[in-house]
Amino acid sequence: MDSGRRAFIRNAGNAGVVALLVANGFLRPESARAALWNKPAFDATSLEEALAKVVDGPLTEGADVTIVAPDIAENGAVVPVGVIASMPGVESIAILCEKNPHPLAAIYDIPAGTLADVKTRVKMAGTSNVVVLVRAEGKFHMASKEIKVTRGGCGG
Repeated sequence: MDSGRRAFIRNAGNAGVVALLVANGFLRPESARAALWNKPAFDATSLEEALAKVVDGPLTEGADVTIVAPDIAENGAVVPVGVIASMPGVESIAILCEKNPHPLAAIYDIPAGTLADVKTRVKMAGTSNVVVLVRAEGKFHMASKEIKVTRGGCGG
């Protein structure tokens, strides 16, 4: 048998198993969606508006929050950003890009007992502050870092 036919048969079998699991209620398509996402925060068009939609308590300077990102990004379309929060009880991490048309780039819910270390790539409109919010034990901690973008990004 040729490899193309084998791949087709294997994939058809996998699709059949998934269809059987969905039909019997073991897999529910709605569980794959982000049902509880903060749509108003992602729709915000300014940093202040996005912060108001994300933060619901006191905001403090995050000495235990480390932003791992380049000082200069050669391409604004893919800027690597990492966040490490070393305080106990981290519940969520949000990443915002101040000068983007929609500043909120990502929100991560951190399960209890999990290392609060996330990495992603964001699209930046231009040179801007990247602001990180960490919610830990009901308090919000904020850190920021300026990233210079040399070309590309949300603006073209």
